[in-house]
Amino acid sequence: MIAIIGHLDVDPAVRDGLVESTAELQQATARDEPGCVVYTMSADPARPGRITIVELWESPEALEAHFRHPNFHATGAALRAEPRLGGSVMKYRIDAVAPVRGDDGVATAAFGS
Repeated sequence: MIAIIGHLDVDPAVRDGLVESTAELQQATARDEPGCVVYTMSADPARPGRITIVELWESPEALEAHFRHPNFHATGAALRAEPRLGGSVMKYRIDAVAPVRGDDGVATAAFGS
C-alpha cells in the first residue's frame, strides 16, 4: 500500500471554495480508479487556510495509473486556481497493517501479537 499525506496552504477566504471545487473529482477518483482506497481533500478545522490531503492506494501500479488519469490532472488544475502559500505532500510505503486496538480493546502502536 502507498499513502499520500500532505497539505496545501491557501488564503483562508478561498480554502472552502477550493475544496468544494474538487468534491466531484474526489468522488470520481475513489469510485472509478482501480486500487484507490481513500482519496480525500478536506478543510483543516485547526488551520484556517489549510487543505489536508489523504490518499491510500493498493499498489504502486494503481498510483502510477492515477498520475496518468484525467482526474489527477483536473484536480491539480482546480487546486491551482488560487495561489498557494505553502504546502507539502509526501508518499509513504506501508509495510504492515493492524487494528489500532488489540484484542483487549486497548489502543497500541504495536503490530503483531
